[in-house]
Amino acid sequence: MTDIIIIAVIAVIVGLAAGYVYKAKKSGKKCIGCPDACNCSAAQKGGASCGGCCGCGAAPKE
Repeated sequence: MTDIIIIAVIAVIVGLAAGYVYKAKKSGKKCIGCPDACNCSAAQKGGASCGGCCGCGAAPKE
């Protein structure tokens, strides 16, 4: 019984994550895991400190 509950919880978590990724891709996001979501100050100013994960124009860190 415990195994079924654990499997159900994992299935719900995976399902919610898949839904989030699908919705984000459908809305046109290029980098889903970017914490700043292309709104970092470097991206707005064109600085070089932006991670560059979503093509904001700033050079990626090396």
